[in-house]
Amino acid sequence: MEQTRNEVELCGTVAAAPGFSHENHGVSFYCVPLRVERLSGQLDTLPVLVRAPLPPCLEEGASVRVLGQLRSFNNKSGCGSRLVLTVYAASMEPWDGKPINRVLLTGTLCKPPILRRTPLGRSICDVMLAVGRRYSRADYLPVIVWGQLAQSVSRRKVGEPLGVEGRFQSRVYTKVVDGVPQQRTAYEVSVMHLTDEPDEEP
Repeated sequence: MEQTRNEVELCGTVAAAPGFSHENHGVSFYCVPLRVERLSGQLDTLPVLVRAPLPPCLEEGASVRVLGQLRSFNNKSGCGSRLVLTVYAASMEPWDGKPINRVLLTGTLCKPPILRRTPLGRSICDVMLAVGRRYSRADYLPVIVWGQLAQSVSRRKVGEPLGVEGRFQSRVYTKVVDGVPQQRTAYEVSVMHLTDEPDEEP
C-alpha cells in the first residue's frame, strides 16, 4: 500500500470574498470559504487556502473546482481549536457540475483509536492520522469512521498505516469558556471506505 497520499477534490460555491491569511517567503496566501452541499442537503462551509495571484473565478457566489491537499497547523492564539485544518488549493477552475467532496488519505495512526457509540447506538471511531509531506513535515488530520468500519479500525495499533476515502466536513458545536457558551466549528474527515481493505463493509 502507498505509504503517503493526500488528495482533495472539492466542487462548490464561493461563500465570501477571499480574506488575507498570511505571507510566507514573500508569497501572500488568502483564505476562501467554500460551500459544498452533501447528498442530504446539508451544507459544509470549508476553508480553502489560495496563493496569490488569485484566480479570476473567485468571486462570491461563483462555482469552482478545487484540487489540492488537506493541511493542518497548530493554532497558538489560544482562541478556537488548537488544530486548524484547511485545504491547500494546488489548482482552481470554474465548475458547472454537481457538488463533489472527495478526500483520499494514506498515513500512519499516531494515537490509539477511540471507539465509542452515538446516543442512537451507532459505532464511531476517532482516529488521528499523520500524513507525511515534503521536508520531513506531516499533517495531523482528525478522521472519524462509522459502523462496522469503526470496529475494524479500532483494532489497529499506533504506527500502522491506514488508507481512507471520505469527505472533508464541518461540524458546529458549543464549548463553555468561563461559564459562557461559545459556538465553534470543527473540521474532520468522515470516512466512507477503507482503501487498504478491499472487502470492507459500509
